[in-house]
Amino acid sequence: MTDNPDLIRQRFIEATGNATQAIGVGRIIGQVFAHAYLSREPQTLDDLCDKLGISKGSASMVVRQLESWSALKRVWVKGDRKMYYETTDEFGKIFRKALFDFVGRTMETSNGLLAEADAALSAKNTKGAKNSEDLEFLHDRIAKVRNFRDRAQYLWNSPVIRTLFK
Repeated sequence: MTDNPDLIRQRFIEATGNATQAIGVGRIIGQVFAHAYLSREPQTLDDLCDKLGISKGSASMVVRQLESWSALKRVWVKGDRKMYYETTDEFGKIFRKALFDFVGRTMETSNGLLAEADAALSAKNTKGAKNSEDLEFLHDRIAKVRNFRDRAQYLWNSPVIRTLFK
């Protein structure tokens, strides 16, 4: 790699952003966490904006998300009224909270899409044999997706999974 600390930080921040983007959480979340984690001093929103080239609105939203996952915590800096943040290193706890948040939102989205599909299919606009066949095909496929979602949700809410990610 290199023995240049700034280059090491930059590459780590970039790699972490790419990793979080790849799993669907968002690039900036990974970058903010990595930057704060590799910073010796607590960071303000202004620090994050300056170092990462992001807007204050993005920084604020990401900081709130990371706080909800217990990845960042607010710290007091004597003589300054700004909010400062530093990372925690409880990676298991962070991962668990992020995973539960992400899967929960995904299941909520799928519930909404399935309800929307049910409403459209219950209207059953039959303008001919082809349309009727298409509606029946869609109804069958949506039922299979709903069945899978129900099984996944049951598994996700099981005590075994909850204990595993405790």
